[in-house]
Amino acid sequence: MSKALDPASNNLYRKVAELIAASRQRVRSTINQAMVQTYWQIGQLIVEEEQAGQAQAEYGKAVLKQLSQQLTLEFGKGFTLSNLRYMRQFYLLFPNHHALRDDLSWTHYRLLLKVEQPTVRQWYMQEAATEGWSTRALERQINSFYYERLLSSQDPTPVKIEAEHNAQALRPQDILKDPYVLEFLDLAERSSFTESELEVAIITKLQAFLLELGRGFSFVGRQRRISLEGEHFYVDLVFYNYLLKCFVLIDLKLGKLTHQDIGQMDTYVRLYEERVRAPDDNPTIGLVLCSEKNEAIAKYSVLAESQQIFASKYRLILPSEDELAAELAQELLALENEIDPSPPSL
Repeated sequence: MSKALDPASNNLYRKVAELIAASRQRVRSTINQAMVQTYWQIGQLIVEEEQAGQAQAEYGKAVLKQLSQQLTLEFGKGFTLSNLRYMRQFYLLFPNHHALRDDLSWTHYRLLLKVEQPTVRQWYMQEAATEGWSTRALERQINSFYYERLLSSQDPTPVKIEAEHNAQALRPQDILKDPYVLEFLDLAERSSFTESELEVAIITKLQAFLLELGRGFSFVGRQRRISLEGEHFYVDLVFYNYLLKCFVLIDLKLGKLTHQDIGQMDTYVRLYEERVRAPDDNPTIGLVLCSEKNEAIAKYSVLAESQQIFASKYRLILPSEDELAAELAQELLALENEIDPSPPSL
């Protein structure tokens, strides 16, 4: 294992890490703002075109269908008929684009479109921006009738406390990635290596691995032993995430994910829950990090519905521009599908 950094080097590392994190946040913010403004303007153009038509209902339906086909052909996914209807509704419900909040994403606004009362919709928009609600937090507040409960409560303090807790609550899916890019391990040029060598490479470059893991991770140990009736089990890597407030167990696997890998991780998690987890910790998370995922196993095993066991792919080289573009398209499509894609009733 590499020696701990001296205070000066550690201070430099933290400053550089903060710069990288801030830069990534600015990029995400810029993309969100551009997407929101563009979709508002698309909605405006659609409404203006429809108003110029003679038979608005039939004309508008034909216009949107043709527009969807042309945009999809040229720009790819993301411009379905239902999404174009969302953009039109976005313009109609938020006619003043200067009043839009730059700190809210398109997904935030997609959720707000489902709030029927204008005053309530405006209130949720302001609260989401002011309190920094994630899209999942905003969805929870809307679905739990947070605004209505505040109005009907003689003492709104408990309701506010509950809402703040819901807004801050994170799920493992909010933290874990897929895939992880481990090009800093310099293993791509080697024809073969073992799981043990992969583990050693990660420990040797632990700080880079922590950066790739993401927010809130701290290293606990490697090959941590847990025993059951005289039989010893060893977890490859153990971390603690202070945002999720739980242990995160990582098992490294070469090749394709198997049922045995999932069963082994399930055993590790159960033992940690019983032997290690403190009363105030959240449930332990298990992550199988494999070089190739098996979609059938992911679909027809405990991975499909488990809130504690996950599998992610790792890559030893950075993706090419084409691969990166394909992954970005998949992420955008997943983002669009986070909310019910059925067309809104106007």
